[in-house]
Amino acid sequence: MGRPPFSAMHQMLAYWPYVAAVLHLIFALVASGHVVLSKRDTRGAIGWVGVIWLAPLLGVMLYIWLGINRIERRARSLRAERPRLGSFSGLCPCPTEVLDQVLTPVGSHLKHLSALVRDVSRRPLLAGNRVTPLVSGDRAYPAMLRAIDEASQSVTLTTYIFRHDPMGERFLDALRRAVFRKVEVRVLIDDVGARYSWRAMPRVLRQAGIPCAQFLPTLIPWRFRYSNLRSHRKIMVVDGRIGFTGGINIDERNCLERPTRHPIQDLHFLLTGPIVTQLQAVFADDWAFATGELLQGEPWFPAVEPEGPVLVRAIPDGPDDDFETLRLTLLGALACARSSVLVVTPYFLPDASLIAALNVTALRGVPLDLVLPAQNDLALVQWASTALLRQLLERGCRVWLSPPPFDHTKLMLVDGLWTLLGSANWDPRSLRLNFEFNVECYDRELATSLTDLVRSKMKQSRLLSLADLDGRSLSIKLRDGVAGLFSPYL
Repeated sequence: MGRPPFSAMHQMLAYWPYVAAVLHLIFALVASGHVVLSKRDTRGAIGWVGVIWLAPLLGVMLYIWLGINRIERRARSLRAERPRLGSFSGLCPCPTEVLDQVLTPVGSHLKHLSALVRDVSRRPLLAGNRVTPLVSGDRAYPAMLRAIDEASQSVTLTTYIFRHDPMGERFLDALRRAVFRKVEVRVLIDDVGARYSWRAMPRVLRQAGIPCAQFLPTLIPWRFRYSNLRSHRKIMVVDGRIGFTGGINIDERNCLERPTRHPIQDLHFLLTGPIVTQLQAVFADDWAFATGELLQGEPWFPAVEPEGPVLVRAIPDGPDDDFETLRLTLLGALACARSSVLVVTPYFLPDASLIAALNVTALRGVPLDLVLPAQNDLALVQWASTALLRQLLERGCRVWLSPPPFDHTKLMLVDGLWTLLGSANWDPRSLRLNFEFNVECYDRELATSLTDLVRSKMKQSRLLSLADLDGRSLSIKLRDGVAGLFSPYL
């Protein structure tokens, strides 16, 4: 008897391995081409190409899911769909001779840093500003509330967290009084940050007649600290002439002179002079993005006269047109440093290039001190951060662990002349995934006062050693190491 003929189904099954092989070849070639054209890191590109070819079809799906940077692309597309003002152009850049005068006699090398930040931020350095540090909410909040109460034209406020607590109520009352006086008020709160209270403040503000919008509303339930594309900026501008920025959210826990659960140390700044126009332009850009309303002319952008000796420039950063602006600024500052680098940050998860830059700075003989909280409010971030610290200690960087309360300060000082302040942390979320706002300042007196502040923190802190890292138990080392694997996503 002869063998029965194969059915159509049998024939399809017989050819299926060849079809799958051809599909894998096509998809793998296309995905590999995308890797080659889009990945800047050679090691990352090689790794993804290996995954794509060694795991048929599964590797391609993993690359589509995890390997493509949708954050930057989505941010750019969202920005393109809505009105955008861009940087405010009606400002006179600081003359070269004024910068030379501020930097002499020993800071002339920082001219290269100024040129770098000018090119990456696309904003001019502005002369004639005053920058006043406000330590903790005990100093910042009264100054901000007083400014709101004295406003006659406009108040703009953007923040990540606006808690519905006693301090939030004080800001609510002040803003309500300003609206009653016919002051133009606009409040922008990040949608995730707005959920840090059971009763969300955006609704409360709108019920009080205060124009309020939420930045990028999301369907993520409750609050999620690791959500992307968030606005982490903290900016308040009053009458277009008085500005506040730094790291402080509106949160009762920032007031250290009154008892609160989980108190937070932080640092904010009062700014006057032409730089306020740059702050207002960033707010106006975000407001137009969130609502479509353009804030132009009076009362938002009055003429601002010089008020002080500090040279200042705004540095917005985010996964859109300002992508990696701050990261390049940090790299430039480390490359230019000659006599000292001081960094204070609550969240420290630098990528390989920043770790290398920190190490090279220390190896060049520049004293480099990094101040981190001894106890972080995000345990996973602290574990991952600890896993990275050996790389720095081995090259001569000094790491100080500051005692409670949790220190949320964000500050960088270079050579006793250059100050970087603002909202950004040294982690991938701030440097690549969220919208941040920082300010660079050239002024010896300001840098000296802030250096004294940082060194006072260091006196109260514990110097971390390699022996401390080696003394951890094996289970703790494994825990920290595993957390470190997730550092690009924290």
